[in-house]
Amino acid sequence: MTREEPAGADGTSPAPARHRPSWWRMLGRDRAASAAAVVLAVTTLVALFGRLVIGDRAQRQDLDASLRPPSLGEGVYGLLGTDVLGRSVLARLVDAAATTLSVAVPAVLCSLLIGSALGLWAGYHGGRRESVAMRVADVILSFPSLLVAVVVLYVFSPSALNLVLILAVARIPVYLRTARAEAAELRSRLFVDAARTFGTPGREIIRRHILPIALPTLLTVATLDFCFVMLTESSLSFLGIGIQPPDVSWGLMVAQGRQYLQTAWWITVLPGLAIVLTTVSATVLAAWARIATDPAQRWRLTLPVKRRGASAAVPPEMIP
Repeated sequence: MTREEPAGADGTSPAPARHRPSWWRMLGRDRAASAAAVVLAVTTLVALFGRLVIGDRAQRQDLDASLRPPSLGEGVYGLLGTDVLGRSVLARLVDAAATTLSVAVPAVLCSLLIGSALGLWAGYHGGRRESVAMRVADVILSFPSLLVAVVVLYVFSPSALNLVLILAVARIPVYLRTARAEAAELRSRLFVDAARTFGTPGREIIRRHILPIALPTLLTVATLDFCFVMLTESSLSFLGIGIQPPDVSWGLMVAQGRQYLQTAWWITVLPGLAIVLTTVSATVLAAWARIATDPAQRWRLTLPVKRRGASAAVPPEMIP
């Protein structure tokens, strides 16, 4: 015997319960986001384990192989050609991926943690604390971050650590203002008032009730900010005040190969292409994550690919 479903009040069978689709399933339905996720995953794996595979190939010089074009007959390390000193461009791309991400990721994480904590604290408590936090953020934002980085790195010695600290401080106001806006809007909600009535400390209210709601927005901002920080690092390295030799980054590779652009285009174009692919992939994935974390928009990702365009503005209840 089969188990019968309980009938509704009008005698009809109730509608089947809707299950929240998994993240992997929603990601698989979006081809652009899937491709972006694959690019970022490959870049991360290369940055983490690439140096263990290539060893010292990125710094090994061979003047007899100077400026060799990409070729399939020169082995794996000659696949993307060599630079003016005969160093493998492929090996240097792998080595530069670790350096570039080791600057961008810590800078974004530091600014995210500090800025979000200050913003949630200021937005929840309001009053003078909020005013002081916002004035500090306005002062930092009044100076162009790239210009500040250029001046500070010119005065002090250019290094990866100084670059991370400068970029982290310069990007704190972005998260502070975002988190403050989220907390200021949520502090008047009924569930926050109820928690406050029951004597819950403000720190616990922020951690348990406000942070989970504000976190998707903050993570989306962090993904977009990752693109900005990586481009800033590349720009500073291109200007010669970022990553210094013998270390190598994608921006430094572009700077070192620009004078050979007409005769050896691969030295500059390939690291530039790596920068473009990584930043565009992060931007596409951030747009997907923003929809996936929004309960009002998540249903778009559950539709078949052919019906998304026609049903972009129609809620799922109205789809036949």
